[in-house]
Amino acid sequence: MEKRKPLLEVRDLKQHFPITSGAILQKQVGAIRAVDGISFDVYPGETLGIVGESGCGKSTTVRSISQLNKPTSGSVIFNGIDLVKADTRTMLKARLDIQMIFQDPYASLDPRMTVRSIIAEPMVIYNNRRLLETPMSPMDIERRVEELMERVGLNKAFKNRYPHEFSGGQRQRIGIARALALNPKIILADEPVSALDVSIQSQILNLMADLQKEFGLTYIFIAHDLAVIQHISTRVAVMYLGKIVEISEAVQLYDNPLHPYTIALLSAAPIPDPKIERERKRIILTGDVPSPDKERIGCYFYDRCPKKMPWCSCHIPPMLDINEKQQVACWLYDKRDLSKVTMEEAEADAAKTASEKT
Repeated sequence: MEKRKPLLEVRDLKQHFPITSGAILQKQVGAIRAVDGISFDVYPGETLGIVGESGCGKSTTVRSISQLNKPTSGSVIFNGIDLVKADTRTMLKARLDIQMIFQDPYASLDPRMTVRSIIAEPMVIYNNRRLLETPMSPMDIERRVEELMERVGLNKAFKNRYPHEFSGGQRQRIGIARALALNPKIILADEPVSALDVSIQSQILNLMADLQKEFGLTYIFIAHDLAVIQHISTRVAVMYLGKIVEISEAVQLYDNPLHPYTIALLSAAPIPDPKIERERKRIILTGDVPSPDKERIGCYFYDRCPKKMPWCSCHIPPMLDINEKQQVACWLYDKRDLSKVTMEEAEADAAKTASEKT
């Protein structure tokens, strides 16, 4: 069986935001490790859902992939090009195929622009820069705007109205139309339904699923709602404190979660069946999420993990292949029996490894 070729390859991506002190002569005294070395692939036509607690680095990940935030280090390979090292013109060409849908439909649309201008803007910019394969006339752009409005469920007669004249769901449809304007291959959706009512959420999710089938789109879909991720995702990546702790096909993740954090996360998600909901046991994690400004030598989940071992305190787990559909970053699944290792032995091994590296 021929292995699929990824559309997007992310390797050891890091996004650290500096912490400075001093009013005039500012000096860096630390860094917020929002994304701290993550790697994953995205394949054509799939939806990779990224889920985790607020502040775990989900939104920063997609902003780093799109180069809205320039990554601290790592690589983002798209169509054979490393976007992290790309110059301005190369990045502009890449953005023909990479577009974003933002979380807040109220803040992501310019209130001074009409719907027509908002949707047409990407086409106008790329047309003026002569980056489109087929140049577009003003009439072509006008027809494309009307076609996109109707495709996302908006009446084209409203194209000269302003964003404040639309509801939240309608504004998000405008954002989706704008993202589709240049016929992208991949769309980065940063919590596109979290600001909407539940009834509207389902409409937007169904619209995005229909558009994916029609145009062969690939999505990276960010959400903190596990039900939303389950509904739309092909595969799911679980993030904690700037790290990916588990990547799995959606069905396997919900049926057989592996990482202790994933298990705890799913145990908190409500189940529609009242009987099952009453009988199941919820896992309550103790302690708070550690500060992201600290460099860690062990598992990032160690402080809150109910299954932690001494080995975990001073060794960062790699991503382990459990089967063809599941990967997990957890020492519980290492082939060695690490549960018998004492704290002294674990610390001695970590010190030995550190001295060998230096």
